[in-house]
Amino acid sequence: MTFRTDLAAEACARASHQPGARQTETEREGFSLIETVIETEEAARAIGKPVGRYRTLGLGALIRREEDAFPRACRALAGLLGELLPERCRGVLVIGLGNRAITPDAIGPRTVANVVATRHLISQEPKYFADWRPVSAVAPGVLGQTGVETGEIVRGLVDRIEPDAVIAVDALAAGRLTHLMRTIQCADVGIVPGAGVDNARAALNRETLGVPVLALGVPTVVDGSTLAHEIVEQMGASGSEALDDLAAPVLVTTRDIDREVADVSRVLGYGINLALHPHLSIADIELCLN
Repeated sequence: MTFRTDLAAEACARASHQPGARQTETEREGFSLIETVIETEEAARAIGKPVGRYRTLGLGALIRREEDAFPRACRALAGLLGELLPERCRGVLVIGLGNRAITPDAIGPRTVANVVATRHLISQEPKYFADWRPVSAVAPGVLGQTGVETGEIVRGLVDRIEPDAVIAVDALAAGRLTHLMRTIQCADVGIVPGAGVDNARAALNRETLGVPVLALGVPTVVDGSTLAHEIVEQMGASGSEALDDLAAPVLVTTRDIDREVADVSRVLGYGINLALHPHLSIADIELCLN
């Protein structure tokens, strides 16, 4: 049984002391931060994640509803994205991957609804928006809704509007319940839509799109087989008949997934806005969105 996770922090921790990979733990705005760097192809194969930089931001303070947790989470995320954006980056395309009709898969579309799109305003109202970064935000849906592969739609958009970078937002799968809806992963390696639920589509990365692709995701599900085997392993058992029932895919999510997806999507959207438009405040973003 393979330990399935989209989180580089989890995968790297399981392959402890792997040459060519390193992890450090710090804090950002009062939130825990795990920085994972995979430097060699050998380490990438051992860990199962591409070479690149990954930042995993813990949302404990937000979950606990600490004072000022929301603006602090937004600023922390904005800082991480700002560090991963390429130098002299002007136009940015934000892609919200996933199916809005399925709550655990709605992180991408819900995030895009909280992103301030400015590309059209710069040409229409240059007097007020000439100094803003041109941002486009699109939720392209999924193949079953559109009949078109997401990668084809995104490549068409990139060819047409020629952004300097793409930010792709998607729901992820975690390997442990402690990370479910409680972490945000930022990476500069691109993303494979649907990989977390064993439905991988064409990759979105620099090789396929021709521009840097930042991946931003939140784990909304845990693979049931991974979870069960972890429990059995930690109990010291050799196996269980009940595990045979998990031969077919089973995904586990939280009881409050509707509220949590809405809350985290707002953090993601506002964090993207602050990263792309540093002159804005939380109040400014709310005015723009309303």
